[in-house]
Amino acid sequence: MKQLQIGIIGTGWFSQVHADNLIAMEGIKLQAVCGSSLDKSEQMAMHYGATGYGDVTAMLEAEKLDAVYICVPPMAHGEIEEKLIERGIPFLVEKPIGINSELPRRLLKQIEEKSLLTSVGYHHRYNETAARMKQLLSEQKVGMALGQWMGGMPGVAWWRQQEGSGGQFIEQTTHIVDMLRYCLGEVKEVYAMYGQRVMHEQHENVGVSDVGTVTLKLANGVIANISNTCILPGNVGSSGITFYTGEGMLDWNPSRLKVVTPNMTTEYSNPTNPYVVESEAFINAVRTGDSSQIRSDYADAFKTQVVAYAALESANTGLPIRIQY
Repeated sequence: MKQLQIGIIGTGWFSQVHADNLIAMEGIKLQAVCGSSLDKSEQMAMHYGATGYGDVTAMLEAEKLDAVYICVPPMAHGEIEEKLIERGIPFLVEKPIGINSELPRRLLKQIEEKSLLTSVGYHHRYNETAARMKQLLSEQKVGMALGQWMGGMPGVAWWRQQEGSGGQFIEQTTHIVDMLRYCLGEVKEVYAMYGQRVMHEQHENVGVSDVGTVTLKLANGVIANISNTCILPGNVGSSGITFYTGEGMLDWNPSRLKVVTPNMTTEYSNPTNPYVVESEAFINAVRTGDSSQIRSDYADAFKTQVVAYAALESANTGLPIRIQY
């Protein structure tokens, strides 16, 4: 088995999660780490026996990489992807893929022109409960869905700025939007209301909304609502989505699926780590060219991004937005 040389761009927690999973895989060498500073990258690289770089171009010119993982904040996308696309290097990029839909649309065109292999980190798709839920929903008539991402505000400064994170619905709640699309198909229209209630009084320089609710109409006629907040203290909160059908309820969160019918309640858990399954699918595609195990490539993730950004446009204008992929 040929040893694959992998690079990682970013030195945060997600980068380390992927690095730990990669070094546990057979035939993988974590060859290079690139960070926002040479010091940060060398500190992380030392732990994995890799080489640290403070500049993406320097890393790509010095190393012969088979694939790259991109784990950077939402506002940092663009130039990184363009350099990888130009060199034809497959990449797995963490969500969200930007703070708007214009940049991802441009990158998608470049990716498609090169027929480049990509994967996007919507890791919940790789949970066994998600696959089971998708199958069960395909056999039932779904009427509506209610989703939520309720929690606290991350402490990093960029997250609190609209031009840094894109806001909670784009940066966090995108996972719930993606699960809705994964299970039920495309969104046709959104109408959103956002507000600032608490966090701008507790912290300086908070530019993002801290409460929001979004109504979505799907192409198949299903009506959905996804709400979020980041005002909650400590570890208070929850995230997930519930589907309501003619046969009962399917209530999903990242740790389990609960199926409720008039005569029975059945609960399913996830036996595998979705981050590991996600990486295995991507690495197998890099090695073999078979991308069938990748459950979210850039083209698919772009559609989730369009919906999430349309919600922001609706909240800003006060008008419903028709989805244009």
